[in-house]
Amino acid sequence: MKMFLDTSTPVTLLKLDDKEYHWESGRDLAENLHAFLRDKLAENGATFSDISEISFMSGPGSFTGLRIGAAVVNALAEELGVPLFNHRGEKVPIILPEYGGAANISAPKK
Repeated sequence: MKMFLDTSTPVTLLKLDDKEYHWESGRDLAENLHAFLRDKLAENGATFSDISEISFMSGPGSFTGLRIGAAVVNALAEELGVPLFNHRGEKVPIILPEYGGAANISAPKK
């Protein structure tokens, strides 16, 4: 099963072969992404081990969303031993997020 994941916006997009799913992940992405993936795979009678390749929308987009999504797809591809592709269709050893500019990180508010 081919998997495509886009976490660059507050609405996460997942494609499993020809099926498409949207999830308004907002600030719950890090906490619930794994469960979202697991549940959608199960709806298709599949598990993580049925994934044959992974593609990821590597940017530009949300700094945190891209960072979380990239960490997840990199770990999955490594663990499953499946090929990994960026959104341009280029096979890559790891996904490096493309933020579209310098990250805007400010000092914490007190």
